[in-house]
Amino acid sequence: MQRLIQDMLSYSRMGASVTELRETAAELALLQALDNLQGAIGTSGAVVTYDASLPMVLADKTQLMQLFQNLIGNAIKYQNPGVPRIHVSAARGDARRWTFSVRDNGLGIEPRHFDRIFGMFQRLHTSDDFAGAGIGLAICKKIVELHGGVIAVESEAGRGSTFSFTLADVGVTA
Repeated sequence: MQRLIQDMLSYSRMGASVTELRETAAELALLQALDNLQGAIGTSGAVVTYDASLPMVLADKTQLMQLFQNLIGNAIKYQNPGVPRIHVSAARGDARRWTFSVRDNGLGIEPRHFDRIFGMFQRLHTSDDFAGAGIGLAICKKIVELHGGVIAVESEAGRGSTFSFTLADVGVTA
């Protein structure tokens, strides 16, 4: 119950004030997220890799860290038997935006659930199967939208998922 209340407070606080987007090193935000997930990574034996050079973007560093943390945490949680493998990459979408991807080898998601998973309290599994309140992806969506981006998923049940989101390049005025 305490975790649910904390998640709800976190969600409601987002957007309460205008986020000031600053030049942010995506790699540093990712490394902070990985540090926060150290326990889950160690327990699961997850292998998390990322592109050698993640870009500088216009972002709120704390929210970007939380975005990476939620997506990687889900990739670790919703896993097939075996070693969770997660890769974070970035590619220039156009001259103004970067597209980040978090790819995993987990359970995957049936396409009919793609829109639903980004809603509040929308779970595809029971709380007996996987802990959580069904708020994590809603928080991810809100963070990305506050940054002027979009988030999407590509997946197939049993074959893993790739969550992609866009962020502005540092040369773009917010």
